[in-house]
Amino acid sequence: MSCMTERPVVKRTARAILLEGEAAPRMILIKRTKPGQAPYWITPGGGMEPEDATVVEALHREVDEELGAKVTDVVPAFVDTVPHPDEGADGAQGAQGAGGGGGAGGAGGVKVQHFFVCRLASMDLTRRHGPEVDEPCGDYDVVSVPFTREGIASVEVVPPSLRAYLDANIEGVLALLADDLG
Repeated sequence: MSCMTERPVVKRTARAILLEGEAAPRMILIKRTKPGQAPYWITPGGGMEPEDATVVEALHREVDEELGAKVTDVVPAFVDTVPHPDEGADGAQGAQGAGGGGGAGGAGGVKVQHFFVCRLASMDLTRRHGPEVDEPCGDYDVVSVPFTREGIASVEVVPPSLRAYLDANIEGVLALLADDLG
């Protein structure tokens, strides 16, 4: 019998596996280029804020901020749990403003990333706003790649767990948007 203790969730994020088009869908990504680092590609989204009543509400707010976009058909697809990077650092600031109480008993806090597959309803990049746009650290370029194994493999999608999930589940992710899902 295992005696694993649950780790406190100190941060939750909502991220969009955002698909555009029906016949040959493309996935909308943000190419991040920071000074002195190789570029990487992330799904639109970010952390829950106090004003977000739900994770899905956070998703809608984030895609509006980062892309000036509206999404439909939001379906949970994948959850990734990782050690929270601020946990255990000098000030343990990650455990503070996130409703977490720190890691009692040596169990570090975690970040839970909720990935939702959804369809792009509209996007107007001139409407982008929020910290990524107002005070950028490096470049945030909106790109799209074919939603195929080859398309996803053509860019360095992070986190690696998402890249592996998509590689194994392209058909399944598309099935989450099928009319007969219910």
